[in-house]
Amino acid sequence: MIKIPKRPSYKYPSLLPKPFLLRVIVYLVLFFLLYVLLPLHLTIRLERAPLKFLSIFYLFNILILFYSLHKNSKKKYSFLLQAGDLQEKINVLSDQNSKELKNKIALQDKIGRYNSLKNIIEEVNRSLALDSIAEHLCGIAFSMIADSKGVCILYLVNSQNRVSLSLFKTKKEDSKLIIKAKEGDIFDHWVLRHASPLLIEDIKVDFRFDLEKLKDQDLRPIFSLISAPLITENTFLGILRLDSPKTHSYSQDDIRFLVTICDLGAVALENGELFQQTQELAIHDGLTALFVKGYFLERLKEEYKRSARQGVSLSLLMLDIDHFKIYNDKFGHTAGDIVLKNLSSTLVEFLKGYNCLISRFGGEEFCVMLSRVDKKKAHAIAEELCKRVEEMAIILRRQETKITVSIGVAAFPDDAGDETELIIKADRAMYAAKQKGRNQAIDA
Repeated sequence: MIKIPKRPSYKYPSLLPKPFLLRVIVYLVLFFLLYVLLPLHLTIRLERAPLKFLSIFYLFNILILFYSLHKNSKKKYSFLLQAGDLQEKINVLSDQNSKELKNKIALQDKIGRYNSLKNIIEEVNRSLALDSIAEHLCGIAFSMIADSKGVCILYLVNSQNRVSLSLFKTKKEDSKLIIKAKEGDIFDHWVLRHASPLLIEDIKVDFRFDLEKLKDQDLRPIFSLISAPLITENTFLGILRLDSPKTHSYSQDDIRFLVTICDLGAVALENGELFQQTQELAIHDGLTALFVKGYFLERLKEEYKRSARQGVSLSLLMLDIDHFKIYNDKFGHTAGDIVLKNLSSTLVEFLKGYNCLISRFGGEEFCVMLSRVDKKKAHAIAEELCKRVEEMAIILRRQETKITVSIGVAAFPDDAGDETELIIKADRAMYAAKQKGRNQAIDA
């Protein structure tokens, strides 16, 4: 915080001279010489009546003294008026100087902020990872605008419906503070609806909002806030917001600078979302939306190392659609795609309660990794899955048809010493299930 110098205090100059005692002595000596010795000396020398002469002399001097005092009082009053005027001018100049100093400091802060825009651009564009971009945006706004006080929140718009918000990143002065409004509060919805920045200096006197709704949504104290939308062209990406438990914590300059940060950050966020979507497409199968084989093998390798380190089980299910070629030959490849999609949905729905990873391993082959599941439990899951798939009805060219699957089960550490051997054992078990009549689960 910058300290404003105190106004200097001014005192009227003393009417008495500095060497006061010396001058008093001199005045007393002069008075004695002029008004005692000199009159007595003159009366004796002139041989006149002493009383008459002294009376006239002292009366004359008294008149001169009164006249001098009167004139001196006028001058003193005039000097006091001039001193008062000067003091008033000094006070005015001091106030002006104080205001100019404050304006200078504010201008220096503003210049410092906008000089840092280059660094802001470099920070938010340093990485294409969405989480890293959000971290930089919140950090910049929280430190440069809020001075690391209060709360900074970044909400992102739901990518599917584009009408709801989701809490993505926060920065808090109090690390123990919990943000309960995960989908935004009345202020965030106002910014989302109007697509414009919002400044509230004191919530209690802002009649645009119903504070009773705010009490129902969030219990943490909020008395002032600024919020700005993250927009690129016509796409609303999210909201960056700062709020404080104190009133008048933010100014017009603060909201303008926040808007600038959001304008720069919106482009980086859009790039981050596109990069994330590209990554999602790279690891997900385009037809079934399940994980692709390459990503699955990487995750299997990591999970195997973790299971070996912690001494826990890791099971693998390898399954294949029985007689899949018949569906393709009878109904066409489009029908085959429908079968694959239906089976994928069934796998996801059936296994959603387990800590698993599902992959399309090849044409009609699928692989399921079950973390912390032993071989016995994995076999029971596989048998239940066979029944669930057999009961599944698929409509192909207005005809209801059914499919079955053959499943091979292998587990670590029972059947394999590494992830490659685990895949080989599960694959062999799957082919054994096919040779023994299909529509069943066989252990390695």
